Amino acid sequence: MSYKSRTLDRIDLTILDTLQRNSRISNVDLAKHINLSPSPCLDRVKRLESEGYIKRYGAVLDAKKLDLGMSAFIQVTLDRTKAEVFNQFRDNVVDIKEVAECHMVAGGFDYLVKLRITDMDNYREVLGKVVELPGVSQTHTYVVIEKVKEDLGLPVLGKAIN
Repeated sequence: MSYKSRTLDRIDLTILDTLQRNSRISNVDLAKHINLSPSPCLDRVKRLESEGYIKRYGAVLDAKKLDLGMSAFIQVTLDRTKAEVFNQFRDNVVDIKEVAECHMVAGGFDYLVKLRITDMDNYREVLGKVVELPGVSQTHTYVVIEKVKEDLGLPVLGKAIN
């Protein structure tokens, strides 16, 4: 079923906010939370899914319990700023399992790579993989000492979306 995209109203935004905080909430509880009956609530959720506002559902895992409590960010500078070099780097960095995120950035370097690692030995191993990627000319690493704020979703309430 495909829905035509339309302006998101306060109810849609509340649904999105609630689901990103608790994706396991039942449709009945979600409907009560937004003061809607279950059937129209489910219709709205299905529409938000089909229109791509909801990309997936998941669980937030405890990194420390899984022995991945250490994080580091690596600034990566490539040797040339050509599409071929960017494409090679992109195609290869995604295969490194410890890479949690990788962003092409504007500024004094080309990519910012976030690692989830077990310890400094694991970091050294992963750094070796990163510096060997095609086109990498320079890296600078920043090891996280304390996580001050973690991404807990998008601030969708209070937004008018067309």
